Amino acid sequence: MNSLRNLAAASVNTARKTNTNKYRAGTNGIGTYSTALEGMVLQEWASLTQVFEPEDHGRMCLSTCQVPVREFSRTLRDLDKHIKENIITDCYLAFEILDIVEGLLARLRPKVNMLEQPIRDAVKPIRETAKSSLQRLMEDAKGRVQNLSILPPDGAASPVTGEIVSELQALAAYMRPLSSVLASVGEKGWSLPSSPTASMHSAPSLKSLDLSSDGNELFAHYAADMVEELLKALESRGRLLHKTGSMQGVFMCNNVAVIDRMIRSSELQPLLAGMTAKVDQWRKKSVQKYLDAWKEPSSQLLDVQYTARSQRPASGGTTDSAAIVKSLGSKEKDAIKEKFKNFNTSFDDLVSKHKGYKMEKDVRAQLSREVQAVIDPLYGRFWDRYHDIDKGKGKYVKYDKGQLASTLASMA
Repeated sequence: MNSLRNLAAASVNTARKTNTNKYRAGTNGIGTYSTALEGMVLQEWASLTQVFEPEDHGRMCLSTCQVPVREFSRTLRDLDKHIKENIITDCYLAFEILDIVEGLLARLRPKVNMLEQPIRDAVKPIRETAKSSLQRLMEDAKGRVQNLSILPPDGAASPVTGEIVSELQALAAYMRPLSSVLASVGEKGWSLPSSPTASMHSAPSLKSLDLSSDGNELFAHYAADMVEELLKALESRGRLLHKTGSMQGVFMCNNVAVIDRMIRSSELQPLLAGMTAKVDQWRKKSVQKYLDAWKEPSSQLLDVQYTARSQRPASGGTTDSAAIVKSLGSKEKDAIKEKFKNFNTSFDDLVSKHKGYKMEKDVRAQLSREVQAVIDPLYGRFWDRYHDIDKGKGKYVKYDKGQLASTLASMA
């Protein structure tokens, strides 16, 4: 008992925080304390079984070990108090303790099973804290985004995005205890109070308490809900704090790219393989938000063609711009000139903004491809028909098809 007291004190002391960083696995003394307790209990058992009659082994073991186990229980209560006070950063310690204690029980069980219930009772509060942390992490993720008063002015992803995905990565390091906790919470038992499913899952069903439930699958569902809440909050904040739709689109594309990359490049990848479709949906939505800004130059490239006119080219034939322009009335020519001028102004402005945005490498490549797919064919067709409007002087027709393609390529 006296030998273990220093380790009990060390377990509490090593939990005390000197910063706001997340708990790092193995930095608390509880692992060493647990190993020492196990060794001493097994040694006591080896001694008393040689001194006492078999019918007295259990009673004598409880008598010998009850004070050290009580001290262990008190230490776990102190650690539980600390975790509750720092639950967002230190909930991982709760899962580590659950894993350590479960291993301790598994090794003691074949010989000293009479200590299982006292030790299991001692760790029960930490298990409850670990359960509650799942919802608290989700609430915190949503709240951190909603409390953002500024966003990166160049459309870059919010630092909060990486922080929250890193929390999922940290949780994934404790899959064994996490699977058990998730099974006891039950599907959607982590839902936020505002969620329509929260009231339906306020208490886990008997089925959800089956610890044979697929913990990996439950974690995948939990992580998917976390990412969905994160992206919804980011989208809402982006609409409020970024003034233009194109900036909002870039902002969301960058956040989606960060999430996708952090999942693919970590231990989350095999666990969250089923999230690919959901992430792709958000990516497509964000890309479309950005492309909406390009509707303005695109609209200048649409014109009315009168199919009965003799200048209409035969299918598959070449377009004679000079003949088409010559056939136009003065008002129609002025309208075409205005379309070229408006296109040039809008296009140049959007290209300049595009180059000024901060984009993840894959985001810049994708958005430039998407813009090219929209603008290039429209401009090519419009240029083929009407480029002769200023006889090559460049007064209205700023770009030929090659120059436009080069400018679009420079956006990547």
